[in-house]
Amino acid sequence: MTELIDHRLRRSWTPEAGDAAHLPAKALRWLVQRIGPLGSAAPFAPDSALSVPDSALGEQPKRDLEELVGAGHVLVVPGERLARAGGLSYLDLMRRRGFGDFPVPDAVVLPENPAEVQSVLEICARHDVGVVPFGGGTSVVGGVSALRGDKSAVIALDLARLGELVSVDPVSRIAVLQAGVTGPEADRLLAAHGFTLGHVPQSYERATIGGFAATRSAGQASSGYGRFEDMVSGVRLATPRGEWKLGVAPASAAGPDLRHLAIGSEGALGVITEVALRVRPVPEVRRYEGYVLDGWENGAAAVRELAQRHVLADVTRLSDVDESEVSLALNDSLKTKALRRYLKARGVHAPCLLIVGWEGASKREVARRRQETTRVLAPFGAVRIGAALGESWRRGRFSGPRQRDALLDNGVCVETLETAAYWAELSDLRDAVRAALTATLGNAIIMCHVSHAYETGASLYFTVLTARDEADPIGQWQRAKAAASEAITGIGTISHHHAVGVDHAPYLAAEIGTLGVEVLRAAKKAIDPTGILNPGKLL
Repeated sequence: MTELIDHRLRRSWTPEAGDAAHLPAKALRWLVQRIGPLGSAAPFAPDSALSVPDSALGEQPKRDLEELVGAGHVLVVPGERLARAGGLSYLDLMRRRGFGDFPVPDAVVLPENPAEVQSVLEICARHDVGVVPFGGGTSVVGGVSALRGDKSAVIALDLARLGELVSVDPVSRIAVLQAGVTGPEADRLLAAHGFTLGHVPQSYERATIGGFAATRSAGQASSGYGRFEDMVSGVRLATPRGEWKLGVAPASAAGPDLRHLAIGSEGALGVITEVALRVRPVPEVRRYEGYVLDGWENGAAAVRELAQRHVLADVTRLSDVDESEVSLALNDSLKTKALRRYLKARGVHAPCLLIVGWEGASKREVARRRQETTRVLAPFGAVRIGAALGESWRRGRFSGPRQRDALLDNGVCVETLETAAYWAELSDLRDAVRAALTATLGNAIIMCHVSHAYETGASLYFTVLTARDEADPIGQWQRAKAAASEAITGIGTISHHHAVGVDHAPYLAAEIGTLGVEVLRAAKKAIDPTGILNPGKLL
């Protein structure tokens, strides 16, 4: 088990069946034309090239932990510690390529069940050792960085062994899953009972149930299945003060809903060990299609109309002109030149791709929902491209991390950021973020899409490509992200689904107010009096 985990964190995706990240020559030529000469190659550094300090975990806490989980599940060798030393942000991956230092946990502890997780926290509280909960390691905001705060040592609490489907209630349609179950494994376990979660973020291949809950994750089909928090009916946590279970009914007026203090708490208010989730029958029919709309404002208005008339497809994803251009330029499955001529003939001069996907129990149900969606799209001049574009997106929707590895290897600074706003402010927010990134980075490709739409607003997801600054690659993105975060503040949320972590913590007070931060600090003090849980995150 630990060998697999160590391997899967070497790069920003999990290798499957010999698959390898690479960039076609056509893509490289196109990139150079758009952003100029790229930086030098930056291959992934071997462990031996990275600085790993000796473990600072004391002998007594180490012995106590070994007695609890077994010596084979308390790991202090450098390779195992490096494998849990951070997430998958651009800065994390560049540091793993030898650009800059990063904190490394003093040990990796792998408990087997919720009771052992509780005991680990009690041991660490007794010895004042910091604890960083670790699931799939997919955080892109510093959420699993091995910060120790004022602690002399910090462990990575790897929940990979908590991999069970605890129970399924087919009448209420509730399943209880342990926190270490990955997205694909959850669906495999549930499929045996005829159910699915329907939660498919880009991190799906390796992110875990506990991580989804701790970060308020949103999947690509959230318009149909809901955000992850919408699926949670109950949660079980381990805390330094004892175990905490929340959620006894589908709805309650018994004071504030404390489940939502646990969901999104990022390991700072407890370690999630089990989650009770609403599940749905596995869909019998799936249909994905591609459309093109003329211009961003027109496209956003179309998605708003879909949301406000309650006829969104399960997947509804609108790309702006820049992202659409990249998709068309690099999509080998489309006859791009012919498509451009066809769109121009249809009066489309600023193509914005729209991917829509419906899932249901029957062809009739999917056909009905599709008709409702397309009827709303028609007045906006939506041009149907067909199933080829939709299926191309569906097949490649987890390829982003693979492509990013190849871009990093070829000297490109590539990173993402996301936010959300009400419809009235959405385009202003997009313009503000684009202006901030352009002013900081200069010659860059800045792409944006809406992937989560609501009756009142939508998310914006930005992808940035620019030549890597050879002199200061870390500072290059830090300055750009800070400028974008400042632009977001006051217009939208600092995070729609990536969470707070370290990167967004400076902007939290502007969003929830000083009093809101004090409320969170009070909860932290009550649950975690000595501050061992995920030091430096959220607060």
